[in-house]
Amino acid sequence: MWRERFDRYWRGLVLSGFGIAAIAWLAATGRLGWYVHPRYFWFTVTLCGIAAIALCAAVPALHRAAREADGDANDRDHDRDSPPSRTHRSPVARAIPAAGAVLLVVATAAALLVAPPTTLSVATAQQRQVNTGTGPSDGVALSGEDADRDARDWAMLLRQGGGAEAEGRTASFIGFVLPGADESDDVFFAARFVVSCCAVDAQPLGVPVLSPDWQRDHAEGSWVDVEGVFVANPDVTSDQPVVLRPFSITPIDEPDDPYVY
Repeated sequence: MWRERFDRYWRGLVLSGFGIAAIAWLAATGRLGWYVHPRYFWFTVTLCGIAAIALCAAVPALHRAAREADGDANDRDHDRDSPPSRTHRSPVARAIPAAGAVLLVVATAAALLVAPPTTLSVATAQQRQVNTGTGPSDGVALSGEDADRDARDWAMLLRQGGGAEAEGRTASFIGFVLPGADESDDVFFAARFVVSCCAVDAQPLGVPVLSPDWQRDHAEGSWVDVEGVFVANPDVTSDQPVVLRPFSITPIDEPDDPYVY
């Protein structure tokens, strides 16, 4: 009986409460930007507050509905001449639905409130493929000094005219180490996720870095500070006609805000 009442009246309320608490926690700890573009912070937090108010208002209404439903069921049982027939089930059969309801709530709480928030991984970048498709920054005009450009800016420049405009210019930026799908062991990408709305639409953009046997010193997904000069790729069969020949590749910690917008 309790499981039917919980499924009908309270499960959605509890799961919604977990979602609201998770969003509020991310906003309070400054990690909401791992999932939502900063321009949508106030919109997200405001809707979260409205949902919290609606949730609180729904509690007495659902409590009253549950009591009325129980009263109607009791009245129907008293009006009958004989007690209603019930299908007898084994304890295991009765326990399975209850265990499923509890497991759903516990799993949701663990995923939203217990598991630490994480940024997008190398595996995600490989699934979405670096520098492919119509990235969220296509068509954006590049301006400013070379010293101020990040990995996204240089990746965009390399996509224009085969990268000829970048050749001979020096660059310094940070990114995570991402192996190229079709590149040799001499090249990796120093990449960043570019977010236009939220983490769901994030696209990896990166700069090909010419560094033979880079795997010996840099693990996939580790963050590096790269400084070098753009040169023609000595591998004429590569899809990257221009690569960065590094002066230095320095390991660093993941930045507090790993995405670019």
